[in-house]
Amino acid sequence: MLIVAVVVVTVGAGVSLGLLATGDDAGPAGSEQRRTAPGTSEAASPSAPEGRPSPAPSPTRSYPLSQAPRTIPAVRSHTAARGPGWRPEQGERVVVSDGELADEGRLIAGELGLTYAGEKDDVRAGDVRLALNDDEGADPESYTMTVRGGRVTISGPGEAGVFYGTRTLKQEVHGGGTAPEGVVRDEPAKPVRGFMLDIARKHFTADWIEDRVRELGDLKFNQLGLHFSDDQGFRIESDSHPEVVSRQHLTKAQVRKIVQLAAGRHITVVPEIDSPGHLGAVLAAHPDLQLRNVRGVATRGAIDISKGESAEIVDDLLNEYVDLFPGSQWHLGGDEYQALVVADPEASYPQLATAAREAHGAGATVADLATGWLNDRADTVRAHGRTVRAWNDGFFRNTSVQPDKEIQVAYWTGKEIGARVPVEYLRAGRRLINYNDEFLYYVLGEPQTFVYPTGERIYEQWTPRVVRGTVAVPEAYDDQILGGTFAVWCDLANAQTQAQVAAGIRMPLRATVQKLWDAGRPELSWAEFRALADRLS
Repeated sequence: MLIVAVVVVTVGAGVSLGLLATGDDAGPAGSEQRRTAPGTSEAASPSAPEGRPSPAPSPTRSYPLSQAPRTIPAVRSHTAARGPGWRPEQGERVVVSDGELADEGRLIAGELGLTYAGEKDDVRAGDVRLALNDDEGADPESYTMTVRGGRVTISGPGEAGVFYGTRTLKQEVHGGGTAPEGVVRDEPAKPVRGFMLDIARKHFTADWIEDRVRELGDLKFNQLGLHFSDDQGFRIESDSHPEVVSRQHLTKAQVRKIVQLAAGRHITVVPEIDSPGHLGAVLAAHPDLQLRNVRGVATRGAIDISKGESAEIVDDLLNEYVDLFPGSQWHLGGDEYQALVVADPEASYPQLATAAREAHGAGATVADLATGWLNDRADTVRAHGRTVRAWNDGFFRNTSVQPDKEIQVAYWTGKEIGARVPVEYLRAGRRLINYNDEFLYYVLGEPQTFVYPTGERIYEQWTPRVVRGTVAVPEAYDDQILGGTFAVWCDLANAQTQAQVAAGIRMPLRATVQKLWDAGRPELSWAEFRALADRLS
């Protein structure tokens, strides 16, 4: 017997209102079980009185092919299908096939108002199922999302990929929308998608940082950098050296909460204690370690790396915070050591020149000594299993001491005196993270030549290969560019409030992650992208 059911579907995300025939003669639109909207019934039509023919079935029509979901960042691939799609209904479940996905399951269930039911093997209408697959060799951040038969399945080779699939689903159904029928296959172009926050020059509250973590997670960022030590402040509680900590700071308990929140969204927190420059807050409590030139004049922010005590205090701090930041990444800084910006470092800082010769031989220079310092700090952190990075101006030309090959280059500027072009690092085989200050630096107060970056300019002109200025490096080096990081620097800390910073970086963050997820030319115009961001916010 032909069974006819009327299904009412709310239009959204490329799914149209339609009548669905089910049964042996239904054809493609009725070949899967569908969810029924409230107020309708899937029961068969009442039988005709005995001896009278059954009435003819109601007219039916197929659903149109679905359209790709509109998300930020955009999904890489969507295979269209015919069907009503999926939208969350009260009482429906999120289930997992693997216990490792419990955190992801609980999060998306809470966000969509569904019930988290844990590990289940049974199948119910309306289910969202999360699963790990055995796609060996696939990007661990990739995922597949299938919307079919009134259910959603999100699978991936790793927990991170499944999490990103839940972010796609969350955006699709935002504001009452519908996840379109079909299959999404998605993965990022770059493994590093970062946001860096200067909390040393400006104190940001823990609540504000947590809000950014949630925002970053929904946008599929996977790193949060915290630059928490500089000349203006040292902003995290310390047990080994409490004397260096600024009055306004984060407690370790607050940091642990931030790190835990980030981990639940597959975001690694990348700490930075910059050295041997930018240590003014530490030196204020230890003036005996302040670098002074041949005339006895203090050099701002610079620690005297000829003294053994200098290495001891920095290593104390590095070792202390390793447990607080259990992620795999660490930023060593290394930039703007003021002893190396003078015309003759050896004459201006004879104690550094002497220490260089003693450590590295008769022809060694102050740049060799600074390179040795960077390598030693890298050894300190790597002993804890961390991967390290340093600013590009912490790498020097023509030194007898070479920076360790495993130190990644955080390339931020080509404006510094003697700065090398990105290709020099790439040609040497180094891996590089793009912090291009021409596009990705949001510097409070716009000092010097900085202007606040716009999302539109990033969206239309920047890609991960645009490392310095506005010109891309050759495509041959693309694999060595691990990704990029949008950075907030607080040079003029009072120029903006926390709320103004959040508003100012909103569209630049979205444009940045779009280009890190897919470096190709976006399908949407900037106006369409901005309108989508407004709809999803």
